[in-house]
Amino acid sequence: MEARAIQTAVRQSARKMRLVIDQIRGRAVPEADAILRFSKKTAAVQIRKVLKSAVANAERSAERQNERLDVDTLRVRYAVVNEGPTLKRFTMAAMGRGTPIKKRTSHVEIRVGADAVKPKPAPTPKKEAAKAKGKAAEAKVVERAAKPRAKKGK
Repeated sequence: MEARAIQTAVRQSARKMRLVIDQIRGRAVPEADAILRFSKKTAAVQIRKVLKSAVANAERSAERQNERLDVDTLRVRYAVVNEGPTLKRFTMAAMGRGTPIKKRTSHVEIRVGADAVKPKPAPTPKKEAAKAKGKAAEAKVVERAAKPRAKKGK
């Protein structure tokens, strides 16, 4: 089960926001929330809002489908920041000119999904036999390397 949240036209450049989003990608939701809460970057505030919204969407979706959902098992599956529309403004410059100012915006998208617990496969007898063969061959190589070689004389 996966849920997502998108925030568009956030008034901060995508480049600055990517520094923060890279820190939480692939992490567990409680860990990602802690990283964002204690981050000094301004972008962390907006990204934290989107993360909380994605978690709320996951809870709501599980409730609708009548399923159980533990928020602590959720992981940040997908997190990107793309460029949004740029606001173009001008400021005064010398000799009656105007210099352009680009006020950049960005779009934040976060998807969270539950961790699928994968059971560890039981070792098969064939794999164990192959491992034993490999260890025996490795021991022979070590024995050969340990023997001193005879020097060729002139």
